Amino acid sequence: MKKNAPKNFEDALAQLEIITESMQNNDLPLEESLASYQRGQELVKYCQAKLAEVEQKLLVLDQAN
Repeated sequence: MKKNAPKNFEDALAQLEIITESMQNNDLPLEESLASYQRGQELVKYCQAKLAEVEQKLLVLDQAN
């Protein structure tokens, strides 16, 4: 991930919640909305990657049992 990578999955979710709330409340001008959308996309990709890592680890643990 690029600059400003979240500390962890929970941090990414918290950032996504803030972005979503701001966009739903129309609190942002158009340019900031676009930047927020792009940041949201980065955060979603980060979360998807973390979830995929955890899923893979669970599969390995399940196979070991």
